[in-house]
Amino acid sequence: MENDFKVTEEKIFELYGEFLLNHSERPKNVYRFAKNNGFEEQEFYDYFASFEQIEEKMLSNLFYKSIELAAQIEHPGQISAKEELLNVYFIFFENLTMNRSLILMILGKYKLRSTKNLRSLRDAHKNFIQTLNFNEWEMMKNMKGNVREFQEKSRIEGLWLHFLSCIEFWRNDTSQSFEKTDLFIEKTIDTGFELIDNEPLRKVVDLGKFLWKEKFRR
Repeated sequence: MENDFKVTEEKIFELYGEFLLNHSERPKNVYRFAKNNGFEEQEFYDYFASFEQIEEKMLSNLFYKSIELAAQIEHPGQISAKEELLNVYFIFFENLTMNRSLILMILGKYKLRSTKNLRSLRDAHKNFIQTLNFNEWEMMKNMKGNVREFQEKSRIEGLWLHFLSCIEFWRNDTSQSFEKTDLFIEKTIDTGFELIDNEPLRKVVDLGKFLWKEKFRR
């Protein structure tokens, strides 16, 4: 069986995704996967070392594409860090939803913090967070160097854990068009930024009510 296409990273993503969806399991080995799709095993290794790595990069690839798309519709310097974050998140979760069956298979049934498939996504998320300008808040401007460095590391870790909570919420969301996930993202990010900006805690109360309803009234 010979293929009539060029083997690329994107093509392997496509072929591997189709296999997972059709068979509900990984291919038996790289040799058979390549042969059944009409290309050489070595061509696979030009891009990936294993099936696990494909799954890792599928997730980070979706995130990077979301950043690229957000950059096309944003106006650099004219929107806040919070708006940049929201734009990328909304696009990313729209991408997840378009590929929901595949993404749920990749994520599996385990707790997200224990899955190895998120390593590349975590790096992609960290790189993105480091591009955001958090210096517009007065409290950030007044921080000393070592305190600022600690704050930045804490913010990166905190936003990653929040991002995981958004993915977990989306994974369990049963609302129409997963609209509650959008609401969860907006409320939680809004609350976080309000706290950074030292604003009143009204939105914390709103968030608590929302989470309580989602947890106990499903």
